[in-house]
Amino acid sequence: MQLVDSHCHLDASEFDADRLAVVERARAAGVGVQIVPAITAASWPGLRTVCAAQRGLYPAYGLHPMFLDAHRPEHLDALREWIERERPCAVGECGLDFFVDGLDRELQRHYFHGQLVLAREFDLPVIVHARRAMDEVIHTMRRVGGLRGVIHSFSGSPEQARQLWDMGFLIGLGGPVTYTRANRLRQLAATMPLEYLLLETDAPDQPDSAIRGQRNEPARLPVILETIAQLRQQMATEIARQTSANAQRLFSLPPTGGS
Repeated sequence: MQLVDSHCHLDASEFDADRLAVVERARAAGVGVQIVPAITAASWPGLRTVCAAQRGLYPAYGLHPMFLDAHRPEHLDALREWIERERPCAVGECGLDFFVDGLDRELQRHYFHGQLVLAREFDLPVIVHARRAMDEVIHTMRRVGGLRGVIHSFSGSPEQARQLWDMGFLIGLGGPVTYTRANRLRQLAATMPLEYLLLETDAPDQPDSAIRGQRNEPARLPVILETIAQLRQQMATEIARQTSANAQRLFSLPPTGGS
């Protein structure tokens, strides 16, 4: 099976000691493609280097809402320059996070809106972080208009999911779906239209239930696939084929998943 990890922070420092081995383990597990979204402007050059070093790694550049202290107003202008020069597969990780106390919401809104406008201008998908802010995220994306993308690590309601599908957005599911207490998420995974699903690990974060508390990595993506297959009572190969096709379509990846 050719799997796409639609959200993996392979450039994170947690992988500095064994990044090549992590990539090789992922390939051995059938994960031949990884989308690697940025979190700060300072991380863009290193992320570009990581992705250029290995086939099947595709960068996205953006400003994550949880790292406001690292962002500056001029970074939106810098992002425009990076998009023009580098032609990434997406804009992100961007979004809103109302879960973490102390994050300036108005500042989050400023950076999120600015990145959505850039994504629309360059006709790129957006990789969106939405935590305790789903309604406002949906409202903001509707207001900007002309957008497509994925809500990564989706944790919203079925109604919110339907609104996103109506807008042409996909949802990413990862480690949280493997936890038996995640009833609402597991019900969504079992019943949602497959054409709107992406698989992700969010490595090194959000480990699946079998490695709780440990470093996550993209080689764990088949665990998520098998969990969803069991929930849907569907062949894993069918889900792998459809979710990989979804990722190829959204991120304009080569049909083979290669470079």
